[in-house]
Amino acid sequence: MSAVRLVDIRETPLDVDEVCAALDDPASGGLTVFVGRVRDHDGGSDVSGLGYSAHPSALERLREVCEQVAERHSVDVAAVHRVGDLAIGDIAVVVAAAAGHRGDAFAASRDLIDTLKATVPIWKHQRFADGTDEWVGTP
Repeated sequence: MSAVRLVDIRETPLDVDEVCAALDDPASGGLTVFVGRVRDHDGGSDVSGLGYSAHPSALERLREVCEQVAERHSVDVAAVHRVGDLAIGDIAVVVAAAAGHRGDAFAASRDLIDTLKATVPIWKHQRFADGTDEWVGTP
C-alpha cells in the first residue's frame, strides 16, 4: 500500500466525501482528513475574503508532494486544493491519508499539508475588512 489516489487543483467547491471515497479500502484501519477553510481573521485583522492563484506547475508539484509523502509513510493519499475567489467558511484544501494504522495516517496527513503549504506554488491573496489586502506565500 502506498499510492496517490486523487490529486487536483480546482476552481469549483471541494467535496470532503469525494476525497474520503478515493481512499476507501478495506485494508485501511485509519483514515485521517484535514480540511482547510477560509477563516474570518488573520494576524489580528478581519478577513472579508480571499483568492488563491496557482502557478502552471502547481498541479505537477502537488502530485510530486503526494507521491513523496505516500512513499515516506507507506500510505495512500489524496489532496485537492481550490483556486479562485473564496468566501469565509469555504473549503480551500482537503488532504487525507489512509493506512493500516491510525498513527501512520495521522503522520502522513500532517506531513502532506505541511509540505504542500511549504512547496506547492499556490498563493493566497487576502482581502481585509478595512480595505487593505496582502499576498501570502509568494516568492
